[in-house]
Amino acid sequence: MIEPAVLLLHLGLFAIAFAANTFSALAGGGAGLVQFPALIFLGLPFPVALATHKIASVALGAGATLRHWRERHLEWRFAALLLACGLPGVLAGSILAVSVPPRAGEVALGLLTMGLGLYSVLRPGLGQTETPRHRDRAGLVAGGAGLFAIGLANGALASGTGLFATLLLVRWFGLDYRRAVAYTLVLVGLFWNGTGALALAWLSDVRWGWLPALLLGSVTGGYLGAHLAIARGNRLIKRCYEAVTIAIGISLLAP
Repeated sequence: MIEPAVLLLHLGLFAIAFAANTFSALAGGGAGLVQFPALIFLGLPFPVALATHKIASVALGAGATLRHWRERHLEWRFAALLLACGLPGVLAGSILAVSVPPRAGEVALGLLTMGLGLYSVLRPGLGQTETPRHRDRAGLVAGGAGLFAIGLANGALASGTGLFATLLLVRWFGLDYRRAVAYTLVLVGLFWNGTGALALAWLSDVRWGWLPALLLGSVTGGYLGAHLAIARGNRLIKRCYEAVTIAIGISLLAP
């Protein structure tokens, strides 16, 4: 028989993962705003919390994939670009994660993430319609370099880097928010985070006993958030993106 305290812990982990990943699927990233700090608050050391969070976040990509796949939102040219340019960065960042000073990484990520949200707020029409651009060789190379840098941050830092990928796809390649979020959740959430999770599991410890509740909350929250994003459209996604990025920035900068 499961002890009441253990049952309460797992219900809490499920609720945390469900809420965090529902908003993340709507905004195109940022599940770690709630999930990663919560794991630290519950007593996990930084590297163990990071590895556990990364593994759980893969389920966000799985849940979102189940919903977006039905809508045929992905073009394989961009899917291949995201994987080919981002995965090497994720691997390199995962190796760096064990040596990055946590506070320095949090401050840098907080400033950059808040900047993304403020930029979107100041550009009312950003990502509301799809206007393809930078699809020539030079544009793809430049965009690929940006994806590699985002992948590096994805491997080394706990949260928020999916938001960078979303804005790059909107601003550089001209995708609307709905399609950009689909790429981010499916390819970054599933493949980038999956790669980072495997690397961190190899390099650090994982709290395996907490993962079932986190995985269930992540996959169901990811599916619900993706469904809401598809049903409600670009304006809601843009507002959620701005709210999540600014909130993440403030939380990371707070002492």
